[in-house]
Amino acid sequence: NYFSASRYYCVETICAPCGAVIAWTKFVKSESATNILKFLKDVFPNEESRPDYIYIDKACKVLRTAVANGSWVYWVKGSCFVVDGYHYTNHHSDDYLCRKWCNPAPQDGSAPNLVYIVQNRDGERYYKQAFNTQACEQLNSWLGGFESIMKCMTPSNFNWFIHSMIFHHTQHVIKQQNSQNFSIISEDLELDDGTEI
Repeated sequence: NYFSASRYYCVETICAPCGAVIAWTKFVKSESATNILKFLKDVFPNEESRPDYIYIDKACKVLRTAVANGSWVYWVKGSCFVVDGYHYTNHHSDDYLCRKWCNPAPQDGSAPNLVYIVQNRDGERYYKQAFNTQACEQLNSWLGGFESIMKCMTPSNFNWFIHSMIFHHTQHVIKQQNSQNFSIISEDLELDDGTEI
């Protein structure tokens, strides 16, 4: 029985905005909205574990499917499906559901945690996304560089390799976050005259 990674449709990941991987799985036939909803429910089994915002490139399809199959009641209490900024530009401008409920940067004040107003050097105000919505896409791009070697692996080697690479990636992200947090704390502890507390 010869295994080929190309027999799987994709490796699906769930990432935190910082880029740390929360979970991953393989989708055999398609990246359908039904498969995505099942994966999300497996990873976030109860209301307390669910994130407030779930960014998915096809969030509007996932939302439509959740409403149609009745699984929306599981998510409605605390999670919003949002299309990431990169993919949102390719969604139809006349798709009301997508524009109203899956908008990554609503300017009507309906989701103040997603965007905030900042000023540039000239004093002009503009909206800025509050966090990285491309974390999974960036991970997918990095993993794509290993595609040629993964196609020749046995199932157990493939699973081990993906898991190891995701573990390595997450450790790297956490190290970067800790380094950034340390420099922010160091700056906060420095007094005006240059001495430290």
